[in-house]
Amino acid sequence: MPDCVIQSVSTRDARFPLPEGAGTDSVHTSSEYCFAVTLLASAGGPSGTGITLTLGVGNRLVCEAIELLARPLAGMAIEELMADFGRFSRQLADEPSLRWLGPHKGVVHLALASITNACFDLWAKSRGVPLWKLLLDLTPEELARLLDFSYVEEILDQQDALGILRDHLRTRPGRESVLRCGYPGYDTSVGWMAYGDDKVKELTARAVDRGFKAFKLKVGSADEDRDLRRAAMLREFVGDSATLMFDANQHWNLPVAIRMCRELAAFRPLWIEEPTHPDDIQGHVLLAKEIEPVKIAAGEHIPNRVVFKNFMQAGALHFVQADCTRLAGVSEFLTVSFLAVKFGLPVVPHVGDMGQLHQHLVLFNHIALGQEILFLEHIPHLREHFVFPARVTGGYYQTPQEPGASCDLKPTGSGG
Repeated sequence: MPDCVIQSVSTRDARFPLPEGAGTDSVHTSSEYCFAVTLLASAGGPSGTGITLTLGVGNRLVCEAIELLARPLAGMAIEELMADFGRFSRQLADEPSLRWLGPHKGVVHLALASITNACFDLWAKSRGVPLWKLLLDLTPEELARLLDFSYVEEILDQQDALGILRDHLRTRPGRESVLRCGYPGYDTSVGWMAYGDDKVKELTARAVDRGFKAFKLKVGSADEDRDLRRAAMLREFVGDSATLMFDANQHWNLPVAIRMCRELAAFRPLWIEEPTHPDDIQGHVLLAKEIEPVKIAAGEHIPNRVVFKNFMQAGALHFVQADCTRLAGVSEFLTVSFLAVKFGLPVVPHVGDMGQLHQHLVLFNHIALGQEILFLEHIPHLREHFVFPARVTGGYYQTPQEPGASCDLKPTGSGG
């Protein structure tokens, strides 16, 4: 196939004010979503678009980090780059002066996510296929070379990844029906913290009419009674057959988390999400024991595969909410997915990117890795800004057919 050479790298600081109250939780109170966008231009061919999510003025910092990190990409052929992307991504992540600022977390790692996602988008476009198909069409050897196994080799190395892929090859056809049926979503946009009770019920009723059967409510407000009252209200409103999740967005310290999770257990949540600080692995371990059988979901702010490995080893979470706009893009997301297979844990991504990119990755995880189908988070606030917004019908994500990773933005967003 004709190769596609990256001619230049640029960034876009894209900021999108949200409707009042949308996007708010117990810690993040600004109604603004932002993307630090990487744009890879090729000579006469497609362009690659990569995104990572931020919530405000910090978006500019990530764009500046992208400009520093991405310099080696200019002049590289995309096929050559992706033939050994695991090694190349590690080189970018370990750039000495920028590594000092992390390592492998924060602004620099978010920049790496945007760069990596742009590379995968350009690669899929250059082959004329959607990202999910590109990944599924790779041989196990080609797929494994996309991954960086450094610092997790004692649990997962290249041979382990090859074994997982080969073990599931024969049974793939039995899981490909998801491509026709779609992947189920759950609705987070009904339960933002700043929404009043009536609005929560109104939006939930609309979501039920659109086919959703699972919903998430933000908790962790200054008034604990408000959290419990709203949890009871939502459970009563949707009935016993619906699935509920509660999300504290890291607000509680450990003693409060133990108390509130026990109280919220009465409303039968599938999980309680980010119940305390994301760096407190031992706190999550203790919490998991104290609130059993209530389950913990975490990952929205877990920055890299190494920390995910530690959470999994410690039994500190039950649902892996990997986010390829928080991790170092598609590649590290896949590494975490392989780790989750090793530990027998489900991957249910956090999708601050509106599900655009993760809709491809959950299809790969199910078909190629045998991950069970659970849900993919749905937040529709930015769909009008995407060239090919995710299509959700009857509560199910429909399989994207356009080449690429579904990240192209219309040229109308505001810039910082």
